Amino acid sequence: MWVVKLGGSLLGSPELPRWLDTLVKISDGKVLIVPGGGLFADAVREAQQRANVSDAVAHCLALLAMDQFGLLLAGMNPGLVTASTELEIAERGWQHRGIVWLPSHMVMADENIPKNWQVTSDSLSAWIANKIGSEHLVLVKSRALTSYSSPVAMQTLIADELIDSAFVDFNTKTNFQTWVLNKANHQVFSQGLNIMRLEERAIAVSKNSI
Repeated sequence: MWVVKLGGSLLGSPELPRWLDTLVKISDGKVLIVPGGGLFADAVREAQQRANVSDAVAHCLALLAMDQFGLLLAGMNPGLVTASTELEIAERGWQHRGIVWLPSHMVMADENIPKNWQVTSDSLSAWIANKIGSEHLVLVKSRALTSYSSPVAMQTLIADELIDSAFVDFNTKTNFQTWVLNKANHQVFSQGLNIMRLEERAIAVSKNSI
C-alpha cells in the first residue's frame, strides 16, 4: 500500500479535486490518503490562544481537525471512503476503494506519540505508513520544489520548514521511501502507481546528509 498525504493548504485550489479524482481512479484499495489540518487546524491554534489550554489538549483537537478535513475530502468525491482503524483500512483495501484515513482514533490511543505542535500531519503520515507496512509515502505540497535536487536530505526539508521537525523521529526504522511532490503534479499517477514517473517528478527524501 502507498500513503499519500494531501496538505490542508490544497483546500480551495483547483489541484485538490484533480488529486482526488486521480487517486480514486488508480487506488484499487492500495492508496491511503492522509489529510492535513488546514483551516481546521488554524482554528485550533486560535482557540488554544484564546482558551490558554495546553499543547496536549490542542494536539487532540488538531487530530480532530485532520478528521474534519478527511471527512471534507471524502465528501468532495463519492469514490472515497473513510477509515479510522487498521481493520477498517484493511477492509476498505479488500473492497478496492479509495481510502481517506481519519487519524484521531488510532493516534490518541498511542501514548508514545508526543502531544505537541511539532507533530503534524507530515509526521503522522510517516507513522501510519510504518504502521501498515507501506512501500512509499508521498507528501503533496503547495510550495514550489524547484530549488531542490533529488535526493534531498530530510534535515534540509526540516530546516526549510517544508516538513515538521518531528518527522525524523518517525523515520528512524522504516522500510518505505518518502517522496515530496508539488500539488501541480497529480498527473504523475494518471497511469497508476508508477515508480519511474514518480522518480522523474518527485523529490526523494534521504535520511542521511547529502
